[in-house]
Amino acid sequence: MPSSNQKYLRYITFSAALGGLLFGYDTAVISGAIGSLTNYFDLTAVETGWAISSALVGCLIGAFFSDSLSSRYGRKPTMLISAVLFTVNSVGTAIPESFSVFVFFRIVGGVGVGLASMVVPMYLAEIAPAKKRGALVANYQLAIVLGIVLVYFVNYFIALQGDTQWNLTTGWRWMFGSELLPSILFLVCLFLIPESPRWLATQGKYQQMQAVLDRINSREEAEAARREIDEHAGTTSNNQWKSLCQPTFRKALFVGVVLSVLQQFCGINAILYYAPEIFKNLGSSANASLLETSVLGVVNLIFTLLAIKWVDKMGRKPLLLIGSVGMTVGLLGVGICVFYTVVSYLILPFLLLFMASFSVSWGPVVWVLLSEIFPSKIRSLALAISVFIQWIANFLVTQFFPVLVANESLDSYFNGAFPFYLFAIICLFSVFFVWKRIPETKNKTLEQMESLWN
Repeated sequence: MPSSNQKYLRYITFSAALGGLLFGYDTAVISGAIGSLTNYFDLTAVETGWAISSALVGCLIGAFFSDSLSSRYGRKPTMLISAVLFTVNSVGTAIPESFSVFVFFRIVGGVGVGLASMVVPMYLAEIAPAKKRGALVANYQLAIVLGIVLVYFVNYFIALQGDTQWNLTTGWRWMFGSELLPSILFLVCLFLIPESPRWLATQGKYQQMQAVLDRINSREEAEAARREIDEHAGTTSNNQWKSLCQPTFRKALFVGVVLSVLQQFCGINAILYYAPEIFKNLGSSANASLLETSVLGVVNLIFTLLAIKWVDKMGRKPLLLIGSVGMTVGLLGVGICVFYTVVSYLILPFLLLFMASFSVSWGPVVWVLLSEIFPSKIRSLALAISVFIQWIANFLVTQFFPVLVANESLDSYFNGAFPFYLFAIICLFSVFFVWKRIPETKNKTLEQMESLWN
C-alpha cells in the first residue's frame, strides 16, 4: 500500500477512534470526582450509584437510535452528532448547583457515548482492509483505554491543585469540564474523514465508494474490495428484523449479545468506576488511591497495545480464552483480599492481573468481533442490539455494585467480597462459552461472515 494511503488510513482511524477516547474519558471521569460529588450533594448509596449509572441511561438511548441514524444518514453524520453531545455534556456537568441538573447532562453525554459505541467500531470495520481490520478496530478499545488513563491523571493533577474543601466545591467541576478539549478535537477531525464505502454502496453512490476505496487501499486491494462489495450490494436487507428470524442470523445475534453481556458482567466497570473507593476503604489516602488507580490505567494501556499487535496474528478466540482464565484468577484474589481486609498494596497485584487479562482480550477483542461477525444483511441492526444490551448490562453492574458492597446480610458472610466472587464465577463461565460458541474470524472479509455462520 502506498505511504500516502497508509497515512490517510491512519488519520481516519485516529479521528474516528477519538470517539472511543471520549467514551473512556466520559465514563471514567466520575471515578475521581465521585467522593467529592457524594459529599457536595449529600447523596445516599442509591443516589451515588445513580450519579454514575445515569450516564448509562443516555448510553441506552444512544444505542437504541444508533441503527436508524447510521443507516439513514450515514456513519459520519452520526459520529458528528455524538461529538456535539460530548461537547454539551462537558460544559453541563461542570456547572450544576443541583443534583438533578448534573444527572440531566450526564444523560446527554451518555447519548453521545451510546451513539459512538455502536457507529465508531462499525465504521472502522467497514473502512479497514481485511488483513488489518482486527488491529484497526482494536484501536477503538485503545482509544477508550487512553481516555480512561488520561482522565485518571487529569483527575489526579486537578485534585492536587487544592485542599479537601477546594476539591469538594470546585475540583470535581474542573474534572468534568476538562472533557471539553477532546470533545472539540473529535468534532473538528470528523469533518476531514470520508463516509464508509460500504454505506455508500447501500445508497447506490458507487463513484464515491470507489474514490474512498482507492484512497485507503493499494490498487489491487481496492479492486478486490470493490468486487466483493458489488457481489453483496443487494444483500443488505430492507427488513433487518425479518432477517433476524433466520436461524443463521439468530445464531450470530445470540453470540453477539452474550459477548456484550459477559464483557460487562466480568466486573470491569465496577473496577474502573469504583477503584479509588476500593483503595480508600483498604487504607489508602484520597490522593494515593487516585495514583493507584492510575497504575491500573497504565497497565490497561500497555496490554491493549499488545492486543492490537496480537489480534490479527494469534486470532480472536485464543486471546479471549487466555483473558478469561487470567480474569478469573485475578478476581478470586481480589475477593480474598477484600474478605480479609488486607492493606491496599497487597490487593493491587490481583487488580493488575485482572486488568491486564481484560485489556489483552475482552476489552478490544469483543469490539473487534461485534464489528465483524454480523453478515451484511443484519450488520447495523444486530450491532445496535448487541451494544444496547451491553449498556443494559453496564447499567446493572454500575447501579447495583455499591448496593451489593453495602448489603449488610451479604457483608456478614462475605465482608464486602461477594461482588468479586460473583464476577469470578462469570469469568469462569466465559471460558466455556468462548470454547464452544465463538468462531475464528481472523483474515476473513466482512462479506464472508454469512458463510462462516452457515
